[in-house]
Amino acid sequence: MLIAGFPAGAWGTNCYLVAPAAGEECVIIDPGHQAAQGVEEALRKHRLKPVAVVLTHGHIDHVASVVPVCGAHDVPAWIHPEDRFMMSDPEKALGRSIGMPLMGELTVGEPDDVKELTDGARLALAGLEFSVAHAPGHTKGSVTFRMPETTEIPSVFFSGDLLFAGSIGRTDLPGGSHAEILDSLARVCVPLDDSTVVLSGHGPQTTIGQERATNPYLREVASGGQGAQDAPRRGM
Repeated sequence: MLIAGFPAGAWGTNCYLVAPAAGEECVIIDPGHQAAQGVEEALRKHRLKPVAVVLTHGHIDHVASVVPVCGAHDVPAWIHPEDRFMMSDPEKALGRSIGMPLMGELTVGEPDDVKELTDGARLALAGLEFSVAHAPGHTKGSVTFRMPETTEIPSVFFSGDLLFAGSIGRTDLPGGSHAEILDSLARVCVPLDDSTVVLSGHGPQTTIGQERATNPYLREVASGGQGAQDAPRRGM
C-alpha cells in the first residue's frame, strides 16, 4: 500500500493520498488550505488517479482545496452531513472571521458531487476499504477512517482532529464538546489494537499503543477517567 502525506497551508494540515500501489487509483484525504499544488505533485510523482476525496470534518483547514481538487479530476467529495455546511460557510463554523487576506485565497463552496458519510459505513474506493466512525467532539460531523490490518501492514487509522500524538482536538469552537470528544475517544480509539498506526490531521505519525501509554486524554479515558482537561490541545 502507498500512503503519501504532506502538511499544507497556514495550519500545517496533513493531506494524505492513499492507493494500493504507485500507478493505481487513489483516495485523497483532507485537501486543506493551499493543498492543491501538493496534491498534483504527489499524483504526478506516484502516477496516481484519484477517484474520491474524503473529509474527516468540515473546518476550512481541512476542506479549503476540495473544490479545485474535485473539479480538476471530476471526483466526488465525501463528508458527514452535520459538517457539510462548513464548505460553503467556513466563518460560521469557526464563530469568527478567519481574515480577509486568507479568505481571498479560498474557493468557498461545494464541489459538483457531494456524498454524505454515515457512522459504520464501509467505503470501497480505489481497491481499498475504509471503515467510517462518527466521532463528534471537535465538530458535530467529525469522522475517522480506518483501514484493516493485512499480512503486510498493521491497521491504519486516519483520526482527523480527534486524536493527535500527545493530544486531542480543541473543543472550544462552534459544535465542539469536551464530553463528546471524550466519548468518541472511548468508543472509537480505545478498542483499537496497540499496533494501529495513527495518521492525524496535524503533527507526526503515532500508534494507538504509544497514545494509550503517553497521551493524557486517551490514558485517562482508557482507565475510566474523565480526561485531562487542562492538557494541551491541537488543531484549528
